[in-house]
Amino acid sequence: MYPNLYFLLKSWFGVDWPWARLVNMFGFFVAIAFIGAAFVLSRELKRKEAAGLFSPTEETIVVGKPASITELVINFLIGFLFGYKIIGFFVLGAVAYDDPQGFILSSQGNMIGGILLGGLLAFIKWWERRKQELPKPEERKVRIYPHDRVGDIVIIAVVFGFAGAKLFHILENWQDFTKDPASYLSFSGLTFYGGLIVAGVAVYRYARKYNITFRHLLDAFGPTMMIAYALGRIGCQVAGDGDWGIANSAYVSTPQGKVVLSDTSQFRQALVANAEEYKSQFGSLDEVPHMRVHAPGFLPTWLFAYNYPHNVLSEGVRFPDCTDRQYCSFLPVPVFPTPFYETVACLILFGILMALRKKIPFAGGLFAIYMIFNGIERFLVETIRVNTKYEKLPLQPTQAEIISTALVIAGIILYFYWKKRPVASA
Repeated sequence: MYPNLYFLLKSWFGVDWPWARLVNMFGFFVAIAFIGAAFVLSRELKRKEAAGLFSPTEETIVVGKPASITELVINFLIGFLFGYKIIGFFVLGAVAYDDPQGFILSSQGNMIGGILLGGLLAFIKWWERRKQELPKPEERKVRIYPHDRVGDIVIIAVVFGFAGAKLFHILENWQDFTKDPASYLSFSGLTFYGGLIVAGVAVYRYARKYNITFRHLLDAFGPTMMIAYALGRIGCQVAGDGDWGIANSAYVSTPQGKVVLSDTSQFRQALVANAEEYKSQFGSLDEVPHMRVHAPGFLPTWLFAYNYPHNVLSEGVRFPDCTDRQYCSFLPVPVFPTPFYETVACLILFGILMALRKKIPFAGGLFAIYMIFNGIERFLVETIRVNTKYEKLPLQPTQAEIISTALVIAGIILYFYWKKRPVASA
């Protein structure tokens, strides 16, 4: 388990590099997910452009102008932020090493480092424009294809996706949020469907603005979002961000953090020994969700029972020999590693979508299939995941179960609706 790069390097290579604590592994894999998504989306848009499904738009740009004050200020602010935090991380030393995430979200930093890096980035922008400056700026018309806008689309998806994921996570855990709002000001605790819905609305508005046929864009997004989700879930698994499954009562963790087989009484003893933590989550020890499943002998135990050592939430009990202030905990009762299951499932579904993308003869069909696949996959994994249930509704579903069911139904309806409706009238 690697909450940040420091733990990975120390585990794999035995090196002790405090600066590596700045690289959060969850954030790293989220970045990888967006890079992979941008690659797939760009390839799909180019393929559709070659097939004549997208047309370019013409825009007038001005070339040869010097850098504007706004551009210089923006570059300075970006440089200042990075310099203030990164250089401040090394200057503050142990204060920042103990809690890198808290340091990033705090007002602590190094003013001189911020000013120097901010000034450097502003100078680079000024110099780049200085080399391209013309005696008299010229207006030129350029043709811009949808694949040229992938960078903008991805940025919009990142910003609005994160905002939506955070918002839905807060709504899903409203009572906990009202008790401690500050604990939700972090990069963990994200709800995928919230990000999907809010980012989808933002991308739709962007597509309308630049006359990008939305149904063809959706078809390109189907496999794109599936691979992004698969890669992002690696970050959840590696960092241990709490998005794991219910307890596997066939196993318990030893005081040293080793997962071993247990019987019913040992499982109960583990709950009683950590009663305060389990009661705070589930109200009663009798309400702790669990399932008893033994790992087949030909498969590693962690595929069925993983105690997430050094998880990023510091949840569970501490390792007796761990000296770090953070990330020294493991779960007393192992759980099903649902992020790993989702990574495998979504990689398979990504392959299926890529195989189908040239075989669906109407616009929107591939995205409708993506909705169905995504909804079924998420609904199934919710049966063994710990999530807040809406107890006042029949069957007490989770937020994800409600949305995933709606996705499947919507996907089926849209598939047959779009099949009968030509894209020209969309």
